[in-house]
Amino acid sequence: MNPIANLGRTTLHMLQTIGQMSLFTWRCVLAILRPPWFFGQIGRQLLSVGFFSLPVVGLTAVFTGAALALNIYTGGARFNAESFVPNIVGIGITRELGPVLASLMLAGRVSAAIAAEIGAMKVTEQIDALRTLSTDPFHYLFAPRIIACLISVPLLVLVADIIGIFGGFAVATQSLGFNGAGYVRNTMDFITTWDVGSGLIKAAVFGFIIALMGCYHGYICGRGAQGVGRATTNAVVSAAILIFAANYLLTSLFV
Repeated sequence: MNPIANLGRTTLHMLQTIGQMSLFTWRCVLAILRPPWFFGQIGRQLLSVGFFSLPVVGLTAVFTGAALALNIYTGGARFNAESFVPNIVGIGITRELGPVLASLMLAGRVSAAIAAEIGAMKVTEQIDALRTLSTDPFHYLFAPRIIACLISVPLLVLVADIIGIFGGFAVATQSLGFNGAGYVRNTMDFITTWDVGSGLIKAAVFGFIIALMGCYHGYICGRGAQGVGRATTNAVVSAAILIFAANYLLTSLFV
């Protein structure tokens, strides 16, 4: 009931968590940069993270682009600025909404799956068995998942950018009366290489966060099914929060 003791206990626990996560991140980075590399594991994770995530990322992008076009048209009509719909949809999708929304969807799908899988391995002592067989779990389990996310998430975001812009194009031409050729020309003239490139840089950072949070919370999960469930929840929540924080930092750096 002592508030000062509670504050001190919370502070110490927070510092301990930051230290554990920093050491875990450092070991994961070393595992990525140093051999051995298990290319079979990397290939399986690329398939799981990248290919199987295409439907959810595509659906998210097309509806986001369509809704964005409708909202920009409605707002622009108040100032007779409806012609700016293709410009704002393009830059909004490539710089912000594409990377952030695709990464949030992947956090819910990929980070949770990684945390559940590694947490189940931790509970059933499979990670201890790997160490017994002289196999480093950081090289065999964590590094392939992080590498797969570093490769897959930018590619998925690039696909999401294309689909999102197409969603805005479909709504603008079919419902809002825009000319298709003019819409495409305005989009291509306004979007720069840096708009797309900055979004892909964000996507790589977000992919690292997604895989890292899944691996970390799975690795430290408690015993039993309740511990695995808590690790899965914590992985998704922490990945989402870090994605928003990293997005602000990167946006302020790129502007």
